[in-house]
Amino acid sequence: MEKETIPFSEWQNIDLRVGRIIKVDDIEGADRLYKLTVDLGKEIGKRTLIAGIKQHYTKEQLKGKQCVVFTNLEKKKIKGIESHGMILAAVSKDESKVFLLQPDEEIEEGSRIM
Repeated sequence: MEKETIPFSEWQNIDLRVGRIIKVDDIEGADRLYKLTVDLGKEIGKRTLIAGIKQHYTKEQLKGKQCVVFTNLEKKKIKGIESHGMILAAVSKDESKVFLLQPDEEIEEGSRIM
């Protein structure tokens, strides 16, 4: 289903940045969630994100991986942990495949996505 279009000015308000996952922790009682610590560079710093990707990635696969983060999303408490942003991923129609969005090559953490 196609989503409603939004004005270009709303798109300009979204702050997407390249981050690097530096720590991956399990969350007690959460089969699908990881607690991620993501380095978003000098300007933003480190953030805690909760991501429902545990069924698709091991901790070892995630640690050190660059990713795209929606940094100015409203904070949300998930399983008692404050998530400060959202990691972006492509998801197949049946949700059997999930792939993190990431740059083609290494780039400095905190780099803007345009």
